[in-house]
Amino acid sequence: MMRSLESTNSLGLPGAPADTRVVVAMSGGVDSSVAAALLKREGYDVVGITLQLYDHGAAVQRKGACCAGQDIYDARRVAETIGIPHYVLDYESRFSESVIEDFADSYMRGETPIPCVRCNQTVKFRDLLSTAKELGAAALATGHYVRREAGVSGTELHQAEDDSRDQSYFLFATTPEQLDFLRFPLGGLPKSETRKLAEELNLPVAAKPDSQDICFVPNGSYAQVVSRLRPGALDPGEIVDLKGQVLGRHEGIINFTIGQRRGIGIGGTADPLYVVAIDAQAARVVVGPKSALARDRVFVKELNWLDGRPLGQEGRSCQVKLRSAQPAAAARVMASPGRGAVIDLVEPQHGIAPGQAAVLYDGSQVLGGGWIVGSELHSQEVA
Repeated sequence: MMRSLESTNSLGLPGAPADTRVVVAMSGGVDSSVAAALLKREGYDVVGITLQLYDHGAAVQRKGACCAGQDIYDARRVAETIGIPHYVLDYESRFSESVIEDFADSYMRGETPIPCVRCNQTVKFRDLLSTAKELGAAALATGHYVRREAGVSGTELHQAEDDSRDQSYFLFATTPEQLDFLRFPLGGLPKSETRKLAEELNLPVAAKPDSQDICFVPNGSYAQVVSRLRPGALDPGEIVDLKGQVLGRHEGIINFTIGQRRGIGIGGTADPLYVVAIDAQAARVVVGPKSALARDRVFVKELNWLDGRPLGQEGRSCQVKLRSAQPAAAARVMASPGRGAVIDLVEPQHGIAPGQAAVLYDGSQVLGGGWIVGSELHSQEVA
């Protein structure tokens, strides 16, 4: 059974709230705004920081795109409303190098990247966390829907109470050291309660819609962004079946992801076709029936292990999420040389894509996770 953090204040830190400085990462959305307002209401010495990550002309006026000019303005208005200092830090060059360039390279390798995880992993929880410490903060708080709990073997990361809002998948790369410094005031709240609090606190963003787009893809066109950054990204190639027979042509592998069914451009087949593999070097897309997607072994790199108990040679039974929107599946994870892991699934899963994350759970607790680099059908039984 989990026990709550024991402390002299609500964030698990020694000292009275008035003597405790907390930096809040303010995106300009309702969630981080409520997090800042709640901490201010509790009496903490709150400092709001907004990161200027990418200032795209189309993004500035577009609703639903985070980290754009309008969001910086909204964060500033919230800070003025609740009476806290607010700073805007220009992290565009760091963001470009750590997130946007990685995003483009990943697509060029035939992968399906998750730039929001890279942003949390680098710019926000590495660079911003360091800045918060330089400002004398005892903690960095965010509006993420996850829970931080004290466990027998150390601090643990858990799913949010509201399953529909849980963001733990996107925070798997948080290190134990970062987790010690981070706080998530909204982890125990449903989204409806957050909205209600925003209204009660008279926040100017109370009715603001949630962001839907990736900030540097303001028009929703990933291919347009990648092709601008990587000339040749839209080079045409072949669409082939499992036997290598050419079925058609495509206009760039970046338009495809493993498990994709719609938009392949091949018709007239008896059964639906799915993208089964992407050969980036040959600019070839392989398609086949859904059964050809079945995999029960997943290979992961850059394993980040958060549980206080080491993984060990014998491995660990767990549940694994292979995409953010998919339910967790029963599995067993074993360490492999070079900071990697092998995950054996109890039942084969479909649409496992390199570039996505494999996030490991024990109930609500995040054990860790890593980046998917490949998969195979180890057994010969196909679900």
